[in-house]
Amino acid sequence: MNNKTTKKAICILSGGMDSTLASYIAKKDGYEIIAVHFNYGQRTQNRELKAFRDICDDLGILEKYEIDIPFFTQIGASALTDKSIDVPTNGLEAGVPITYVPFRNGIFLSITAAIAEKEKATAMYIGVVQEDSSGYPDCTEEFINDISKAINQGTREETSIEIKTPLVHLSKAQIVEEALKLNVPLIHTWSCYKEEDEACGVCDSCRLRLNGFNLANQIDPITYKVNL
Repeated sequence: MNNKTTKKAICILSGGMDSTLASYIAKKDGYEIIAVHFNYGQRTQNRELKAFRDICDDLGILEKYEIDIPFFTQIGASALTDKSIDVPTNGLEAGVPITYVPFRNGIFLSITAAIAEKEKATAMYIGVVQEDSSGYPDCTEEFINDISKAINQGTREETSIEIKTPLVHLSKAQIVEEALKLNVPLIHTWSCYKEEDEACGVCDSCRLRLNGFNLANQIDPITYKVNL
């Protein structure tokens, strides 16, 4: 194989709609994909892991990392990792919501950078969405640019890693439209913060996803307990 066919990208793949689309874009961009998934004690950890494995099968990804990060449950401070804190179901909160996991994307990107350096990958894809997200501070373009500089300063001189955020300025409706254009198997993705058997339909993530489908005039292929 020549160099043009062996450029590698590490895709942070949660199993959600955004990270899945970002991974499909990486494939379209001609990268050999190495997928990374994090089990960090989130409420829907088992369901997200199933989604990750299904999507890796869909994409034909042969090399993948499933990384356990147990300390998030020790820290708590987030409804996703502390079961004594209820996941909000009354609509999006103002400011940074209680579902924010402290510096999660910063930690994910740091670990992924170590994998990228080992694998001699030149790109890392992450499905952050700035303008239509839940207000998380680690999903902004400014944050990604700054941590990209730190990663390249803190790795070998010959290491050069570009963090690619193809969805950062898209709305959820545009994400749905792009996913359909690329034939992304959205039925295999999981977005719900609360449930693992059937999506709740009322948490922030379900609301954002459902609203995106509604604005795109499309039907979400997964089922919900409540469809607002």
